[in-house]
Amino acid sequence: MPARKLYFEAIRVGDELPALAKAPVDRVQLSRYAGASGDFNPVHVDELYAKSVGMPSVYAPGMLVMGMLGQLISDWARGGQMRRYNVRFIKMVWPGDTVVCKGRVSDRHGSGGRYFVEIDLWAENQKGELLMKGSSQIQLFYSLEDENRQRSGQSPIVVEVPRESLSNAAAPASATSAAPSEGGDEADERREGVTSKKTVPREKPAAKTATLPSAKKAKK
Repeated sequence: MPARKLYFEAIRVGDELPALAKAPVDRVQLSRYAGASGDFNPVHVDELYAKSVGMPSVYAPGMLVMGMLGQLISDWARGGQMRRYNVRFIKMVWPGDTVVCKGRVSDRHGSGGRYFVEIDLWAENQKGELLMKGSSQIQLFYSLEDENRQRSGQSPIVVEVPRESLSNAAAPASATSAAPSEGGDEADERREGVTSKKTVPREKPAAKTATLPSAKKAKK
């Protein structure tokens, strides 16, 4: 039996997405991801090479964690359409780390028969340290009746929903407490030796942001 779909009328600002805890990252997973993505940067799969450039071991590509957060959204927004998804990489993920993905509804609004929710996203490791944060916009049918009307070629149900947002726009408490100070980030990343695909910088690189602008239909 297919999973029950999610509709706009059932969502409230402040709703928490069910946390998604992934199995600890291991080297087999990193090798499989390299093959699937075509990203064969040796710092992710070659232990000797990683150590030769100053790393304690291989480490996970940031896009792997981004994919885990994407799974959190698609598992939750059953039948919805992803209109925007962006993330910021915060901390490196090492073999043995457990990634826990979390999210919260931060905004909802609707006009002209189109209904949207905004989601704050973040990922933590087993120590509660912030690994990644981001946001996503999901478009949903207002209700089952609205979906049936539109799929039969009729006009959508129109309910004007003023924008509703969290009164406190700050990051969730768990993410805030886990996130180190700006100076702490710098020190942590220098100790961990953050690298790009082509170079091994000695200093902290600029924060990276990844965005998927195109619409995608979330898994049912």
